[in-house]
Amino acid sequence: MKKVITEEKQEIKENSEEGINADAPVLSVAEEKDVEKEVSVAKRPGYFNGIGRRKTSTARVRLSTQGNKEILINKMLLGKYFPDPNLQGIVTSPLGLMKCLDKFNVTIVLRGGGVHSQAEAARHGISRALVLFNVEFKKRLRKAEYLTRDQRMRERKKFGLKRARRAPQWAKR
Repeated sequence: MKKVITEEKQEIKENSEEGINADAPVLSVAEEKDVEKEVSVAKRPGYFNGIGRRKTSTARVRLSTQGNKEILINKMLLGKYFPDPNLQGIVTSPLGLMKCLDKFNVTIVLRGGGVHSQAEAARHGISRALVLFNVEFKKRLRKAEYLTRDQRMRERKKFGLKRARRAPQWAKR
């Protein structure tokens, strides 16, 4: 390791003596970080994507800062796709926690599973997209367990049993 570093230093000295890159500005580490931050903010898109999953449901979420600030799920409004207010609350909970319900136009494509797992997949995807928007949201969303993928899946049915664990009725005599 030390040999490689000394060889690189030797090479840099030789290049500087020859005049290669002599006109290039020398940046310290702190200045390089500032330049990178400016570039990342300048190239920041107007939308943020996130994928959420729960059981067999998958939600592809896109948060956009432009638009009419509504939540569309499979090209339907939130209230029409999820008429149950509890499910609507599950979907909007990360936006409510971050106090940005009216700041984003949310487009979600949901596939697979039941309505409850679809709502939780949408919540997971929205949370991931919010973290891409602002990294400081990550701590609060993690504490509320919105960024944690719930890996519990349906257990398969085994042969010789009626369901995953339900055995046929057994008579002692």
